[in-house]
Amino acid sequence: MDMLTGEKIAAAGLADWRKLAQGLHARYRIEDFAVGAQFLVAVAAAGDEIGHHPRAAMGTGHVDLVLVSDDAVFRPGDGSELVVHWVTQRDLDLAARITGIAAEQGLQADPAAVSQIELGLDTARSARIAPVWAALLTGTPESQGHGSPSDEIRDPTGRVPNLWFGDAEEDDAPQPRFHLEVYVAAEAREQRIAAVLAAGGSIVDDSEAPGLTVIADQEGNRGVICVDTSAEGKA
Repeated sequence: MDMLTGEKIAAAGLADWRKLAQGLHARYRIEDFAVGAQFLVAVAAAGDEIGHHPRAAMGTGHVDLVLVSDDAVFRPGDGSELVVHWVTQRDLDLAARITGIAAEQGLQADPAAVSQIELGLDTARSARIAPVWAALLTGTPESQGHGSPSDEIRDPTGRVPNLWFGDAEEDDAPQPRFHLEVYVAAEAREQRIAAVLAAGGSIVDDSEAPGLTVIADQEGNRGVICVDTSAEGKA
């Protein structure tokens, strides 16, 4: 199925879900483990009907779900087709079904609580160094370029954060090249930035805000707070 644009995701009006990085994320509050298990059984049945399932994790007081298709089709515009990890219509359909199940079972969504962490490494030679990071992070070279048209490292099992490579010049002066990408819901962005500033951090670059806000700690180590504004219907 074709990968969907942020505009199409926003048009679906999925109030319980937020688009972070490649997928749709939702958190539902639960009273106890049994309630969460009952919810996941119903989610599994809905997934069986559609032939697609979310990644699921249950913790104290919540169930986290992630929907992403590993066979989304990306068309760069040159007539070629690439298979990538992204949101497709199948994910939207299942997200709507899960929202209905949650409502039937009296569960409340907490969309502002979802987040996703990715790693970024600025380099001019990603093809050269990517195999090393694929081996370190996942133990297999197959994770290099998995579900991505680039050298990005993605663990098929989702055990570790994705590592993507940003552009850097060969003669760049030495500086921190690793940084964290923290994806949050649009409504959580201001609170997250305020918390960083209150803790002693600073804003380095907000020229691409609200989509990207670069922050730094007191030693200059950087992170980026990311919001998919297109999927929020704000781009």
